[in-house]
Amino acid sequence: MSPEERKRRVHQHIDLSWGKGRLALAEQLQSKYFRYKSSLILQTVDSAGFALIIRRIRSAVPDLEVVVEECLADGDKVITSSTLFGTLVEPVFGYPPSGKILSVAAMSLWTFNPAGDIEELNTLFDLESTRQQLGMESAFPVTLPPI
Repeated sequence: MSPEERKRRVHQHIDLSWGKGRLALAEQLQSKYFRYKSSLILQTVDSAGFALIIRRIRSAVPDLEVVVEECLADGDKVITSSTLFGTLVEPVFGYPPSGKILSVAAMSLWTFNPAGDIEELNTLFDLESTRQQLGMESAFPVTLPPI
C-alpha cells in the first residue's frame, strides 16, 4: 500500500467513525488486533472500546465536525493533525455540558500492518485547552515566572 493510499484510508476512517458514526464500516478498515490509545482514557482499548468512545462523544456533541489540517505518511505510519468542533450538550468523560462550541486540537499516529489495515491509533487531545474553553480549573496549576 502506497503512502497516498494509507492517507486516503485514514481520511476514510475519520469520516466513517468521527464524522458519520458508521462504526461497523470503520471497523472494516482496522486490523483484528486493532488497539486505540488516547489522552481521554487511561487504558488501551480494542475496536469495541474505540466504538464506545466514539458513540459517547458523538452523543454528547451531536454537531461534531472533524477537520484534518495535516496528513503525513512515512513507511507504515500516518500522522494527522486535526481539530474537532462541536457543541457539548451532555456530560462526557468528566466534561460538563456548556452549550458552547468547542474547538479541540488532536494529533494522531496511525500504524498500519503489512495488509494495509489500521493496527494501532494513538491520539493526543489538547485537554487543557478544552478545560479552559469550558471555564474549568486547570489540571496543571503551574505558572512560570516571567523571564
